[in-house]
Amino acid sequence: PAFPYKFKFKFDGCPNCCVASIARSDLSFIGTWRDDIKIDQEAVQAYIGGEVPPNGGSHSGRDWGPFDINKEVINLCPTKCMWMEDGKLMIDNKECTRCMHCINVMPRALRVGDDRGVTILAGAKAPILDGAQMGSLIVPFIKAEPPYTEIKEQVIEPIWDWWMEEGKNRERLGELMKRQGLQRLLEVCGFDPDPRMVQEPRSNPYIFWKEDEVEGGWERDVDTFRKKHQR
Repeated sequence: PAFPYKFKFKFDGCPNCCVASIARSDLSFIGTWRDDIKIDQEAVQAYIGGEVPPNGGSHSGRDWGPFDINKEVINLCPTKCMWMEDGKLMIDNKECTRCMHCINVMPRALRVGDDRGVTILAGAKAPILDGAQMGSLIVPFIKAEPPYTEIKEQVIEPIWDWWMEEGKNRERLGELMKRQGLQRLLEVCGFDPDPRMVQEPRSNPYIFWKEDEVEGGWERDVDTFRKKHQR
């Protein structure tokens, strides 16, 4: 293919070690799930009672004191979606961001859900023309099952067609995204904007619309406008 430059894929089956792919690949695929975390309440009590070492025993070389589930798990949840109720661990899965901390600390008690797929990020690279970039989330969740037709036809091929047509010499996908904008990539792939794609709120107040997105287009009848906006 007439690629402007190299194109890297990275695949990781678990959110635990996704940083390398988010930082260095044009398309990174990170295994995730979208249903509830599975909880073994008996194993939770075993961790609390000290019968099972936390973190798979990786921190057992020193005496850190008894395991404190509030201090070491619940209070460290970034979205505060966990709590103890009547001696049971409760999770508000709608607020979970899949950070993996609780599962790492108590792997026998907590398991990922059964509805599994991948999250896809695009545009990461090491310094080439425009400096290092982290990947931008473009697909929050998609099933990854053979023969992977949906991923190929809805994600990879539209991105390749756009990059080959619009990319400059030695320009990676991330630099093209920076030059033409994430919105253009979403249009190419036919994705609807999603709040999870946004790294931070915009710092300017302007919103730009296309004519076909505005009811009636750009043309306006001045008399009709003045009837609705009396001085």
